[in-house]
Amino acid sequence: MIQGSIVALVTPMFDNGDVDKDSLKKLVDFHIEQGTDSLVAMGTTGESATLNEHEHMDVVKSIVDYVAGRIPVIAGTGANSTSEAIALTAAAKEVGADACLLVTPYYNKPTQEGLYLHYKAVAEAVDIPQILYNVPGRTACDMLPETIGRLAKIERIVGVKEATGELSRVSAIRDLCGDDFAIYTGDDASSCEFCLLGGNGTITVSGNVAPKLVHDMISAAINGDRETASSIDAKLTGLHNQLFIQSNPIPVKWAVSEMGLIEQGIRLPLTWLTEDCFEKVCSAMQQAQVL
Repeated sequence: MIQGSIVALVTPMFDNGDVDKDSLKKLVDFHIEQGTDSLVAMGTTGESATLNEHEHMDVVKSIVDYVAGRIPVIAGTGANSTSEAIALTAAAKEVGADACLLVTPYYNKPTQEGLYLHYKAVAEAVDIPQILYNVPGRTACDMLPETIGRLAKIERIVGVKEATGELSRVSAIRDLCGDDFAIYTGDDASSCEFCLLGGNGTITVSGNVAPKLVHDMISAAINGDRETASSIDAKLTGLHNQLFIQSNPIPVKWAVSEMGLIEQGIRLPLTWLTEDCFEKVCSAMQQAQVL
């Protein structure tokens, strides 16, 4: 089971929107040095929605190659078309990803039965560990714990990223899915409490900026050390809030560029962080002692 601090990696770009492979390699080394437990390549934070399929898989392959087996790489392969999700998942397996993260189909708003059949089809088609991803704030589709429980019985479906921020879902999903099923949070603000309640880790945006702090906080929380976890999380509160002051990944890319790790590049329709937000994000970075 992949556990701990799993960073949803930003995709470095030049100001014309082209992917910056040199900075991508630098980011991979940075996270491994800082103790990040795993990386998600081409999640929401990686701007998967604005890269075409060829670019998407090229970034996944580059990250897998740069990591070279040092930590697990999870490829984002979700889509609102089942056939496209199968194709992306098969491609991720081909380039050597360790697991795949599949967001619930967005915009078309499937029923719970539709969600079950969608994920079942992907799991039956591609032999790679698969992690469900529930983020109704972005997809307008909430996968209920009961549906996750049904899917947990399917071979190859090994976990869920639960990004509702509802802490009651930790125990509900655990009761339905058992101890061998991984439960990750996708909500940085509640990640400390989520893991203290029995979650297996976080798929984090804040970890892009303060990877060591997030790793240490999540490790303490998984081990039941509330005092240490809460003390570290207090330093991260600003990041958890201000990295969402505008749509993710706008603020986090600005923050990582301020650290000198990437250039100022982002894909339309996303735009660079506006100047009125600079001070708030900078203050959060100072609180976390990364500036």
